[in-house]
Amino acid sequence: MMKSLKSIALALTVIMLSMLVAACNANGSGSGKISVGIVLPTKDEERWVQDEQRFKDAIKDTKYKTEILFSQGSPAKEKENVETLINKGIKVLIICPPDGDAAAAAVEAAKKEDITVISYDRLITNTEAVDYYVTFDSVAVGEAQAQYLVDHAKGPGQPLYLYAGAATDNNAFLFFEGAWNVLQPKIADGTFKIANSSEAEALKDTAKLSRDQMSKIVGQVTTSWEPNEAKNKAQTHLTAAGADMKGDVVILAPNDGTSRAIADVFATDSAVTSYVISGQDADKASIQYIIDGDQSMTVFKDVRTLVNDAMGMAVSILDGKEPETTGSYPNGMIDVPAKQTDVIVVEQSNVKEKLIDSGYYEASEFTGL
Repeated sequence: MMKSLKSIALALTVIMLSMLVAACNANGSGSGKISVGIVLPTKDEERWVQDEQRFKDAIKDTKYKTEILFSQGSPAKEKENVETLINKGIKVLIICPPDGDAAAAAVEAAKKEDITVISYDRLITNTEAVDYYVTFDSVAVGEAQAQYLVDHAKGPGQPLYLYAGAATDNNAFLFFEGAWNVLQPKIADGTFKIANSSEAEALKDTAKLSRDQMSKIVGQVTTSWEPNEAKNKAQTHLTAAGADMKGDVVILAPNDGTSRAIADVFATDSAVTSYVISGQDADKASIQYIIDGDQSMTVFKDVRTLVNDAMGMAVSILDGKEPETTGSYPNGMIDVPAKQTDVIVVEQSNVKEKLIDSGYYEASEFTGL
């Protein structure tokens, strides 16, 4: 009888301890606590693998635990990732959506649990469930890309090929808005002639495009951020182009992956005498292209700075402080307070200074440097 009572007492003690540990974990004080959940769009693009590594580097310097998950371009997987992180007790969600509108459901689920939502690099649109936005100045990215094309123009009447990012990504519109700000006056004055977009041609005298007007152009020249789609579009456009749309050309490519794909197509057309092409993200592969003279430039967005801004904001929130912001972006429902990070133009002449000397890449990762 005595032995049974001792066994029952021991069992009750174990149960009470288990409940106490569970309560601690639920309240965020357990050792397994995940304070910050990070959801990135895909692991199939170099850009986001860079971000993952930079987040890991930044995480080392905080007292908070984090977990990084990838959505692989699927809003359904993204929502599943967010729900997983909610169940792990996160207090802050840093999320970069593959589709800005579709991400609304995921972040609304997080807000119901009083989780602070930070939209990372790409803005989550048409929802009030976004607290902050950490981003590069996306309009400035497009302006930098376009200004490079203008600075290297051989007009008048030089063919201009336009390409854009994904129509589901708000950043694609911001990039294009910035590019149009710079290119449109040069289209209107005859420096450039649009080679591959009837929608852009119809709007060539319109300095400030509405969202609907931009949608018509972007819908016609979108690459969906996919190199294969960019390649196919470039091949289609060059096949259809007459001799007057070849020779010395300039190409607005939205990012490095699509830039390399488009450049490869234009390089194989014997009627294209030369091309100047933009890029974005400073992918290793594109830096090698720039060194080799196959890509003209890239807009370097120092992910280290963006990650530090995002983690700094998250830590401020966890510490009960007000995060620093430098502006705001309309997302279709609210103006989201934002922290902007500057961008840098990289070309062959300054690759070493901007990317090697700054410690972003190792010189050994490239040939011909």
